[in-house]
Formats: sequence, structure tokens, C-alpha cells
Amino acid sequence: MRDLKLTPRWLRLFLLILLVTGVFFRFFHLDYKIYWHDEAYTSIRAAGFTRQEIDQEIFQNHIIPAPYLLKFQRLKPGSTVVDTINSLKIEDPHHPPLYFLMARFWMQMFGSSLTASRTLPALLSLLALPLMYALGLELFASTTVALFATVLLALSPFDILFAQTARQYSLLTVAVIGSNFLLLRAWRLSTWQNWSLYTLSNIIGWYTHPFFVLTVVAQGTYIFLGQTFRQENRQSLRKNLIYFLVAIASSLILYLPWLVILVTNRQRVVETTSWTGDKVDIWYLLKLWLVSFSSLFFDLDFGFDTIWNGIRSSLLKLAVIMLIAGATYLVCHQTKRATWLFIITTILVPFLSLALPDLLLGGRRSTVSRYLISSYPGVQLAVAYLLGTKIISQRWLWQGVTLLIFTSSIASATVSASAHTWWSKDLSYHNFEIINRINGSSSPVIVSDIGDEYTNTGDLIAQSYSLQDHVRLLLLTQPTNLENANLNLFLSQNNQLLTFRPSQQILGALKQNKKQVLPVFEPGRLWQIKNTLTQEVNSKSTNIRSK
Repeated sequence: MRDLKLTPRWLRLFLLILLVTGVFFRFFHLDYKIYWHDEAYTSIRAAGFTRQEIDQEIFQNHIIPAPYLLKFQRLKPGSTVVDTINSLKIEDPHHPPLYFLMARFWMQMFGSSLTASRTLPALLSLLALPLMYALGLELFASTTVALFATVLLALSPFDILFAQTARQYSLLTVAVIGSNFLLLRAWRLSTWQNWSLYTLSNIIGWYTHPFFVLTVVAQGTYIFLGQTFRQENRQSLRKNLIYFLVAIASSLILYLPWLVILVTNRQRVVETTSWTGDKVDIWYLLKLWLVSFSSLFFDLDFGFDTIWNGIRSSLLKLAVIMLIAGATYLVCHQTKRATWLFIITTILVPFLSLALPDLLLGGRRSTVSRYLISSYPGVQLAVAYLLGTKIISQRWLWQGVTLLIFTSSIASATVSASAHTWWSKDLSYHNFEIINRINGSSSPVIVSDIGDEYTNTGDLIAQSYSLQDHVRLLLLTQPTNLENANLNLFLSQNNQLLTFRPSQQILGALKQNKKQVLPVFEPGRLWQIKNTLTQEVNSKSTNIRSK
């Protein structure tokens, strides 16, 4: 505990206040941001529904009130955990069931409101904080560095954002940090209890997300490069290596039931993840890599809409990347080989495992920030080492740098907490504006179908959390039959007919039936449907009056 005594009391108090602030932001405005597509699917799976049965019920050319869709966010009557597992097994086999089963039990106890659904990941995210402290202490033997690492995690805009997202990513963060800590501990204190705990953490990781494999690969690389070539105490190293391999094998054997499901349904996995193979240019990759790593410390969702926003955002994010690079260099320059090699492999192996295929084969796997969760603890630990060592030796300069970093994180969390949407909402980013436009319409009827990309079901259900009672949905079957849908009847009744993210089938059918679509909110693909003939008459009337 000698290091703790060397840490000034004011610094310990300061870090404690920041830690409490980070915990506060995880629960502040939990229900403020829109419930987005993937969160709606979390509730669908946990409730025991499949998308197929939902689609068969709602896309029937019938008018339904928007709140009706919320029934698919509540427990399916008569369902059990088997229905939750089958929903994933049939339609989302690449998502293991652990978090979804936890969400189901949570739903049974606390209901399915937006706040209730997001409280679970927020609570789970708190488990990562003591584990990060333990990992920092194990790695650097410094309570100061461990405290900085914990506070950086607590205040991380990225981690706060996904702690408030009803998905499994906060649990994945817990599994990644816990597995890394327990590996280092078991390697140092090789007991069956420690290796058993490491095995258990890996089982949790496997059943949380398939990309936990990136952490295991990084750990294997670290063990191979850092330990097997050491000459001293070869017998102890050999024993630890055997324990490590047995732990990995044991966790995989216990993961085998879901691994079989994954392999058996690989075609479904390919279909649902095919978007990650979309071709993008190098600038797109670089831009999203900047967003991913800089959002650990700074994230104001500037976007890249304009040249000025793009330049300003890129420069600030580049400054954060330079900080990370400098911190990593310092770790490599000042710490022992086992320490810096762990940091390097933890950061680079998961990132390069996704980035190299994108560069060589095409795709955008590495641009999905949540897929890089295995890399982030290493980044936070490196920066924690930089701040923890420099703030004592070069007090005034690094006090200023530290204050700037934490101020940026708090400012980011504050702005994010007051926003209704954020870049992490992905394809649902514009839903808040879409909901406002629809709710502000007089007698709106929303025409939609399953969509060309089969994403409309999730987004329509997500929107139903905020759509008002007067909003009605006309959800069409495929192939589209507008005569069965009675569009002319709705138009004659002075309803405002809107179409959300219409498929090419709908657009073709509307054109064939002399209907015109006019943009209401083009970024969100929200259009108004009007009779072409009515438009022509109105145009002629306007011309006559002007003459």
C-alpha cells in the first residue's frame, strides 16, 4: 500500500469525486435517448418472440394503432426461457443467450419500460469498475495508476453511452476486463482456484458475444510472445502454459452447445451479418477508427456533415489519438516487458484482427465501435499510466492535461445525456426527428412494409415507444397490393398519408397507381403520399389564381 501513501490526498479525493460522477452519468436521463432498432430486438428476443411471427401478424394490410406494437416488447404470454433461446437460435444465432436471458428475468421483475430495460446494462457496467482497478493494480502494481484507469473507464463517453444501451456490450466489457485480470492473477499465483475463476470469466465472455474471441486471441498472443521464450523457471512456465490451455479448452467445451448452434446455422449468420462486408474506402475506415478510439475520452457527436464540422471533429479526435500513441510509447519505454507487451497485444491484436481483413478483403467490421471493446481497456490503462506517473513528477503541466481530459469526458457525457439521439443509434439515428414529424401531423397514417433491408420491423417497434396514440400504421404485405390497402379511401378522408422507409415494391406500386411521394424528412426516408391528379389540379388552380 506504499504507493497509496505517495498519492496526494487531494488527488485521491479528486479521483473519487470523478468516479462518483461517472457512476451518476450511467443512470442520468436513462430514458432520454430514443430506443433504437437493436434495443427493440433485445426486448423482442427476451420476450420470446421471433421476427417472423411478428411480421406475419402486423404486415397484413390492416390499420393498427402505433402503441399496439409495444405488445412485442413485453413477455409473450405463455412463453418460457426456451422461447428466448429459440428466438436467438432461429434468427440471431450469432448472439449467445446469456444477456438476453438476464434481460428476460429482469423484464419479469421490473417490466419492459424503456427505463427498466436500460437499468440492467447500467448496473452491469458498474461491475467493470472494481475489475478495472484490480487489473490496473495487477499490471502496474500502482494504486495511483489503478485509480486513474478506473476513473477513465467511469467517465468514458463510449462506456457511458453503451451502459445506457439495452444490449450486451456493458456485460462484454465486464467479461473482457475480468478475464484479463484473472489471467494475470492466475499466471502470478498459479492455483486451481484462480485458474477456475479465469475459466468462468471466459465462459461468461463466450456466452455474451462471439467477439470475445478477440480477447482470447490477444491473451494467447501475449502468453506466446511474452512467456514461452523466457529461459528462467521453465518448469513453472510450462505448468502455467498447460493450465492456460486447459482453461481455454474447458471454456470452449462448455460453450460447445451454442457453438454447435452457430455452426449449424452459419447461413443465417452470414445473412444477418452480410452488411459488415460492404465495400468502403480507406477514408471511411480512418474516419470511423478515429471516432471509435477518441470516443473513449471525448465525444460530442460533431458528425461530418459539413467541411468545418469535419475538420474540427477530425483535429480534436486526432489530438486524442496522439495522446493514446504517446501513452502507449511511454508504457513501452518505462515498464517491464511483461507489462508493455500486455498493453500492446490487448490493443492491437483485436483491432488488427478486424482491420486487416477490411483493408485486404474489403468490408467495415472494424468501423463498428462496439466490436472493438476488447481493445479499449488496454488504451485506458496506457493513458492511466501516463497520467498517474506524470502528474506526480511534472505536476503543473500534467495537472492541466489531466484536467483537460476529464473535463472533455464530462462535457461529452453532459452533452450526450441531453441529446435524444447519438451516432451509436446507427440506422435509427434519425428516428427522433421522424417521430416528431409524425406526431406533429394531423391524423397521420404511416404506410410501410418490411423494407428492402428487412429493418423496418425493428425501427417501427422502436418508434412506437414515442409515437402518440393518434398515430395509425398501415403495414403492407409483400408483394404489395395497394387495392387491398385502400389508400384512396384514406386519402379521401383527409388523412395525412406518410410512408416510412418504403421498399422498392411500395414505390413501384405507388407510381403505377398514380400516387406521388413528396419528401417530409428525406434523411430519415419519410415521405408524404399524394394523388398525382390532385397535385396537377392544385397546381392549375394556383396558376389561375396568380393570373
